[in-house]
Amino acid sequence: MTANASPRVTEIGPRDTAARAAFCDYVPQVFQRASFHRWSEWGEWNDDYRAFAVVEDGRVLANASVMRMRLLLEGREVTGYQLGAVGCLPEQRGRGLARAVMEAALDFCGDAPVLLFANPRVLQFYPRFGFAPRRQDLFAAPYEATPEGAPAPTLDLSEAGVRAGLAALSDRGVPVTERFGARGYSTIATWYAANGFARPLRRLTDDAWVFASVEDDTLYLDDIFTRGPLDLRAWIPRLIDRPIRRIQFGFTPERWWPEAPVSGEDTEADLFVRGLDLPREPHRFPVLAHT
Repeated sequence: MTANASPRVTEIGPRDTAARAAFCDYVPQVFQRASFHRWSEWGEWNDDYRAFAVVEDGRVLANASVMRMRLLLEGREVTGYQLGAVGCLPEQRGRGLARAVMEAALDFCGDAPVLLFANPRVLQFYPRFGFAPRRQDLFAAPYEATPEGAPAPTLDLSEAGVRAGLAALSDRGVPVTERFGARGYSTIATWYAANGFARPLRRLTDDAWVFASVEDDTLYLDDIFTRGPLDLRAWIPRLIDRPIRRIQFGFTPERWWPEAPVSGEDTEADLFVRGLDLPREPHRFPVLAHT
């Protein structure tokens, strides 16, 4: 590529074996704790996930990925996209590569709504592409409970059958929130599991699984995948290994715990949206649906 030429952007899909491997090698060079190797080996990279990368001599130098999403906005399903793995190798910065891959990814999205979660170091970058920041809230509720009954068993997402079961619940089950959420994002949740970032997946019944664990006196309930109604309070004693005084939710709990108040602002990941009108009521996009 000459100094004045526009960077050539390559679209990488699940069947592009060599380019996919190069992308997997790129990610930990930019995002030190992240990896796509195990997730890709699990077969979780499907046609909903596309990477737009500048590739030179078999190396990915910059990238912006797109995940097709079945977004839910106040109960209405909308096809949209979420960006992720946006970055550039440190030694390649200043060449316009990040802009090139962002433009290619957004061209792919067309007029559909787009969202992304950014780290605080790049908050000035995304408004250049028409994105606006939006607040995300935290929800927590006081609740005292002690362990009782047989503990809910833990499921292992390294097993293909467990991943298939999660996909079925995610695609056809009751969404964890309809205020601002999504359907069919099991492959995002499995990415967290493949990286060791997810809380344990616990089986309540064949048709109800949750990602949850206890820290100090708080039960952190990150997500619920269920085919139908669930008496969540009845299951809490089987999800805890010590007394708790509080529950924190990784989503808007309007369905599961409607009285849960806003406990603060989510400052761990900054939400940006383009072409997306969010609810006026407090909301939190499910944490296991973040790319």
